[in-house]
Amino acid sequence: MQKRIRVLALFLMLLFGVILIQGANVQFRRANALATSPNNPRVAAARLSEGRGSILAADGTILAQSVPTPNAQYKYQRTYPLADLTGQVTGFFSPIYGDWGIEAQYNSYLVSHSQPASSLAQVLSPTNSTDSVALTLVPSLQKLAQSQLAGRDGAVVALNPKNGDVLAMYSNPSYDPNPLASPSGTVEKAAWANDIAKDANGFSKLLALSFQETFPPGSTFKVVTSTAAYQQRPDLATKSYPITTTISLPDTDKTLSNFGFGSCGGTVAQMLPPSCDTGFALLGLDLGAPVLFSQATAFGFNSRPPLDIPGVATSNFPTVAQLTAQKPFIAYSAIGQGNVAATALQNALDAAAIANGGVVMKPHLMREIRTSQGDLVTKYEPSPWRTATTPAVASQVSTLMQQVVSEGTAAGVFSPASKVAAKTGTAQTNAGAVNLRTDDWMIAFAPADNPEVALAVVLPNQALSGTGAAVAGPVMNCMVQGVLAYYANAPVVNTPTTCPG
Repeated sequence: MQKRIRVLALFLMLLFGVILIQGANVQFRRANALATSPNNPRVAAARLSEGRGSILAADGTILAQSVPTPNAQYKYQRTYPLADLTGQVTGFFSPIYGDWGIEAQYNSYLVSHSQPASSLAQVLSPTNSTDSVALTLVPSLQKLAQSQLAGRDGAVVALNPKNGDVLAMYSNPSYDPNPLASPSGTVEKAAWANDIAKDANGFSKLLALSFQETFPPGSTFKVVTSTAAYQQRPDLATKSYPITTTISLPDTDKTLSNFGFGSCGGTVAQMLPPSCDTGFALLGLDLGAPVLFSQATAFGFNSRPPLDIPGVATSNFPTVAQLTAQKPFIAYSAIGQGNVAATALQNALDAAAIANGGVVMKPHLMREIRTSQGDLVTKYEPSPWRTATTPAVASQVSTLMQQVVSEGTAAGVFSPASKVAAKTGTAQTNAGAVNLRTDDWMIAFAPADNPEVALAVVLPNQALSGTGAAVAGPVMNCMVQGVLAYYANAPVVNTPTTCPG
């Protein structure tokens, strides 16, 4: 009996020891982490009761601000004046769901924090305040993109190819962050359920099609394949491929045909304007997996673009091992099909690379950050991200993209005065199905002789009767005219059926 009592006593002493150790752990080792944890109710209440700095557009328009609410649960409520127009960029600051987008990316500046001293008084008595974050986004161009995508799933990205400024980045569906910032948990949860629900094409409002979703780029990828030929195998750039409707693919009984079963062939210069599938498939087979892979990665495929916002997706180009497993994969990849997948952001960067003499500048949204007193904290300094090709090769590909507009698949889409270089893409997404669907693309830059903007437009899951030129072309035309009007300080017209100029 005594033995059992001793065992029980030892066991109880062990339990008391565990309690003491855990108490010391909570009180000392983990005290700071627990005190500052966002899950701490005190921290959460303080976070929601403090005002945050404003998020501003390029023209000073307020995109996000904290509004005093003296009689509400919290002292401030976050509001988003442009709602779903910029929601996928600003993100949200939510009592339940935390923060996202620019709100999360630049949270350390937007929250109240210690400011650097600019006087002896501030050295003796440090001050805390918030900063404001100014973006490169242009509201009038966002509105133009919104109007052009109204009623349709799709995305538009417009960049300044010389410095990486994101001028517009809009996708439909989008969401209004205001309900997510509501102090009412019921309102928040209802908004979240609505925003996370998927539409008929399987897209959620919370998923930005512009930079968080990838699609097969189709023939827009021929810009990369053409660059690979001129850059790494100039002998193949001048090789003449047979004029044909259909080719047989190696190591398989499969065949590959041109869109609409048209006939085409010739050199790269002859094949890019009409977007010759058979010729570019054969070119891809001649280039081989290592060359195609190295050129795709030089443009940025398989790397996360360094855009300053959470959730940016990586575009995919198959590895050399994947491509060489079966040679048909190489042919399909050379025309942007198979396992090739790109975001609208990446495709805009492809256009920007050619527009900027082969150099891909880092895309960015933050223009500058200032204190509440207006003093400059930091300003974005443009820097290169990738060198996709040489200026000479970029010039050659640019010339062919201009011919796409003047005499190729984009003929008639733009007015000659716009001086646009472009490439269309029509990627089949459900080969073998009864009702074939396509992702319709266009990439472009303008003016071709001194580019000020590089763009990508994608409208996914379209009926097979559509093409990149017919479906994405009108949207691209409006966006090009809108950006050029913006740079010329002219009005940017915002209607669904007309374009500025």
